[in-house]
Amino acid sequence: MSSPILFTVMTVRKGLIRIFSEVAPTYETVNHVLTFGLDVVWRKKAARQGARFKGKLWLDACSGTGETSRELIRLSGSERQIVALDFTPSMLTRAKGRSDLKKVLFVLGDVRFLPFPDESFDLITVSFAMRNLNPRRKILMDHLKEFFRVLKPSGIFLNLETSQPSNPFIRQLFHLYINFLVSPIGKMISGSLSGYAYLSKTIPRFYSAPLFQIILLEAGFRRVEYRYLFLGISAIHTAQK
Repeated sequence: MSSPILFTVMTVRKGLIRIFSEVAPTYETVNHVLTFGLDVVWRKKAARQGARFKGKLWLDACSGTGETSRELIRLSGSERQIVALDFTPSMLTRAKGRSDLKKVLFVLGDVRFLPFPDESFDLITVSFAMRNLNPRRKILMDHLKEFFRVLKPSGIFLNLETSQPSNPFIRQLFHLYINFLVSPIGKMISGSLSGYAYLSKTIPRFYSAPLFQIILLEAGFRRVEYRYLFLGISAIHTAQK
């Protein structure tokens, strides 16, 4: 039996939905090409780290086409329920059609106004989406506080995201790669110029791992830790409620 999609009130900007709808058919392929396949490795590491914290109800927020949900399912065991939430219908439709995600409950919704009661989840994961929730620091904080709200006491928030390498030379090379290659390669594969022009701008402006650690603490989390991945171009943050 296929998993249902639950529709909730949408409050996100239509422009973002259009962008992610355009890139949905080739989203996984572009990610693999741009990261030379490292995004697969990073998601596996993040899922393994999150799964260590146990619990029975896990939320994969901003789930996209279900790449992280797949890793969580693989590690979850029969006693856990995975909920995957995204704001783009075409992303969820692609995820829903995957044979390895039949046990996932799909929810169409806005992470700034999560359609769940307080203290619902033991684990929340966000993968390569936090930078898109960051037009302004206040809006990012609103999202983080919403994640905090729906976590159970002592629940874990885990974020996998591009970061800013601490080494200035590596950081400059990383930004040059993003500025000059992400948009053309993304357009060539996906056919969407606006999609990857937008996404290439969100990467350089996201926070360094130490600064994002401080932001998580300001949002109310405790025991915030992070680990760099591949020279610091990505990072995994874990934070406890």
